[in-house]
Amino acid sequence: MVSLISFSPFKNAAEALQNANDISEGIVSDHLQSLLELNLSKPSKGSKIVLGVSDKELASSIKDVVGITCDISDGTQELIRGIRLHAPKLFKGLDANDLMKAQLGLGHSYSRAKLKFNVNRIDNMIIQAIALLDQLDKDVNLFSMRIREWYGYHFPELVKLVPDNHQYARVAQFIGDKDSLDEDKLPDLAAILEDDSTLAQNILDAARGSMGSSLSDIDMLNISAFAVRVISIAEYRKSLISYLSEKMNLVAPNLAALLGDRIGARLISHAGSLTNLSKYPASTVQILGAEKALFRALKTKGNTPKYGLIYHSTFIGRAGPKYKGRISRFLANKCSIASRIDCYSDVPTSKFGDALRAQVEERLNFFETGAPPSKNTDAIRKVLDELALEDEEEDADEQMADAEPILTTLEPTPRKGKKKRKSDSMNVDEDDEGRSAKKVKLSKEEKKALKKEKKEAKKAAAGVSHEDVKKKKKEKKEKKKSQA
Repeated sequence: MVSLISFSPFKNAAEALQNANDISEGIVSDHLQSLLELNLSKPSKGSKIVLGVSDKELASSIKDVVGITCDISDGTQELIRGIRLHAPKLFKGLDANDLMKAQLGLGHSYSRAKLKFNVNRIDNMIIQAIALLDQLDKDVNLFSMRIREWYGYHFPELVKLVPDNHQYARVAQFIGDKDSLDEDKLPDLAAILEDDSTLAQNILDAARGSMGSSLSDIDMLNISAFAVRVISIAEYRKSLISYLSEKMNLVAPNLAALLGDRIGARLISHAGSLTNLSKYPASTVQILGAEKALFRALKTKGNTPKYGLIYHSTFIGRAGPKYKGRISRFLANKCSIASRIDCYSDVPTSKFGDALRAQVEERLNFFETGAPPSKNTDAIRKVLDELALEDEEEDADEQMADAEPILTTLEPTPRKGKKKRKSDSMNVDEDDEGRSAKKVKLSKEEKKALKKEKKEAKKAAAGVSHEDVKKKKKEKKEKKKSQA
């Protein structure tokens, strides 16, 4: 029923990947076209040749390019599936394991090319990091209030002396039982309080006259363990902030330079990915995060919100009440540009983000003072010129590093002659005068005088004097006056 007529293997894996990409996009490659034209006769009206194709777009492309009728019915799909299943029987000398390895390698290459896989550009890590950071902020605040209430029964005066939550947990864990605090522990306590010996002495004095109740050993043990847990969560939160900053500088450096790490990460998280954020228009980016207020305003026919997540940016806080809406719209526009540059650029750089941030600063200055801001095209072109200059310098450095050292012989530079007197300069040969005349550049007035001299010489050669020309000009002026 089925027999092998012709088979044309690919030369290498790169050619196989290129053909797979072409087939997925419905493009007839040169390799496929040559194979079809070699084995199938030219289409004619009475031709009964029908080509079975599994892809609809590829079938239409083959019909347009080669002119062969294609079939994409269910029967054709089943036939192609059977050929794939029994391929080792049709291709003699082909090992099933080799075929499986080749298909697996091609599948990985094809998937990697489709996903444009890059370890440093995974925005999913940013989404998870900002979500965890928001949760840790809530947990640290909640646990800090819990440790204040719990340890406050034993040492209530410490709450007012140490307002910072992280420092309070460290101090509570260090002191433990307030009765055990003495002057020997003051240096270590001052180190926890950022070398504030005065505050450490105040804590010691407050502990000696504290009104708090005493606690049992098991209660103090649980409070100390909980304080250690709060300290560890706060330390992990700091490390997570630095991790998020590194990831943002790798994935979206321009967005981070424009808005900051946390606001940029929240925009990416809310959009779902950096690619989705880059596809949003500026009007959507402006109200991203204020969907409830938007739909409420549309339902009640009220005023729509002016900003969403970008409200937390310092630019909107610095703008006056009249200009908050305008600066939010302008900032959303710059965020849209920055996200598109980050998404589709090959080499990550924050120079575009710095330029866009400078533009927002200029717009704020324009609202306050009226100074005209620079154009966006000029700012982007300036950054492109800087990047091009850096690339040229890097290429030049690489060429200098690759080039072999060449020994050069330096010739002695001739000494400058002494300046001549005016009397000596008068006795100059004609050749020297000609050379100096070539080297000296004429001014505009001298050029005009030379042109006038040339014109007068031409007129004199034609037999017309300078006075006759003046008379003719006067006659023309008198005629014009008489006509007027």
